[in-house]
Amino acid sequence: MRVTARVDYAVRSATELAVAHPASLTAETIASRQGLPLAFTKQILSAMRRAGLVQSQRGGDGGYRLLPPPDGVSVADIVRAVEGPLADVRGEAPETLDYPEATAALRTLWIATRASLRAVLENVTLADLVKGDLPPDVATFTEQAGAWERR
Repeated sequence: MRVTARVDYAVRSATELAVAHPASLTAETIASRQGLPLAFTKQILSAMRRAGLVQSQRGGDGGYRLLPPPDGVSVADIVRAVEGPLADVRGEAPETLDYPEATAALRTLWIATRASLRAVLENVTLADLVKGDLPPDVATFTEQAGAWERR
């Protein structure tokens, strides 16, 4: 899986909102604290607003605030809000794909890939990130041989 700048910035922005929860932060504050481009941060916050993860308010006391509590928002929720499904193939759900006999196992591989992404991203919440701790079952992935090496 390639983590796009959009996903990285969205998770960072949402984590800032989780730290401030239930208060609001302006897009400018979030972008400044995280060193993000302001226009991109505003686009990301708008996508998260459309997904029901953040609420926006105009005016002097305006800004963005996290709508659910931090323990009710998973990283998967954020990824889906800004990028769509966790694992699709050419824009299609893997279970709908039909491969020729020689490559039929690919469908199962893509479904297994999606399941493994869900096992991590659906089980880490913004509250976990704010605490700086991953759930134990997710943290064990970082202890596997080669986990910290790029390949």
